[in-house]
Amino acid sequence: MQGIASKQGAAKQGTTIELSNLSKHFGKLRAVDGISLKVKEGEVFALLGPNGAGKTTTISMLCGLLAPTSGKAMVAGFDAHTEPLKVRQAIGVVFQAPSVDDLLSGRENLEMHALLYGVPANGRKERINDMLSLVGLTDRQHSPVKEYSGGMRKRLELARGILHEPKILFLDEPTVGLDPQTRQHIWEYIQKLSKREGTTVVFTTHYLEEAEQFADRVAIIDRGKIVAVGTPHELVESLGGDVAVLKSPEPKKIASALRKLKFASAIAQTEGGVQVSIRHSHENLPKLFAACKGITSIEIHPATLNDVFIKFTGREIRADSAEGGFWERMMKK
Repeated sequence: MQGIASKQGAAKQGTTIELSNLSKHFGKLRAVDGISLKVKEGEVFALLGPNGAGKTTTISMLCGLLAPTSGKAMVAGFDAHTEPLKVRQAIGVVFQAPSVDDLLSGRENLEMHALLYGVPANGRKERINDMLSLVGLTDRQHSPVKEYSGGMRKRLELARGILHEPKILFLDEPTVGLDPQTRQHIWEYIQKLSKREGTTVVFTTHYLEEAEQFADRVAIIDRGKIVAVGTPHELVESLGGDVAVLKSPEPKKIASALRKLKFASAIAQTEGGVQVSIRHSHENLPKLFAACKGITSIEIHPATLNDVFIKFTGREIRADSAEGGFWERMMKK
């Protein structure tokens, strides 16, 4: 099926999104601070960061919904600031905040979206049926959305975002509130869409297992800057060993002692302790205990993406890390 998204201007082969020194300031707050990034065509790309890091603000600029303070964002061959309508024709977006019409039924919402995005009449009904089946709303397709639960609304948002088969799909915390089985089902479809249609997917999430399992590459953004980028495997391997979480009433003292040890790296203070990467942990643990007095407990595990996140941001990503705010303000305008 060929929707309006397939009639977009020609983006450079191999690169479908390019950010060049992109910034957004709100007064003295540098929400996004000079980030540069390229996302390849057909890539599934995760943007991770703690609350307020700049994830949603970045996506807002990429969608042409927010003007940058400086820099440039090219999306599908178009300038997101000067050609926002062309960008919006080429993309699909799943908002954090609800954006479906409560007075319409689920099916009517999809039918309206199909008309707005030029989904051909020939095959439109079948496409809508497929989307309703994908998100498990076939039985409730004729019910008004105002009668839907929060999870059902989110599933309808997802169906609408991918209905017109966009070349680029932006997903801002797309699976919040969904049960694990539905989350897995949705991601399996998104992966197929990426591989079969060459759809580029950019998503934010606080579910690190989603980024680890489904993303081709990950960028970690903190305080408006990109602090790390690579495949999940590359980022985990960069820690250089097993990860130890040390508890102590004097974490600053422990961190200072660890910095003198050649086998210790990626040292980050956390709540009530210190996280550190240890090369050849089975050999070096006795040396660590000898050098660091006052450790009350220790936990060791193989490195994960969460450990990478802690290394670069100094904190864990949590369920309340979804930024929100911007989409809600946009929907009230």
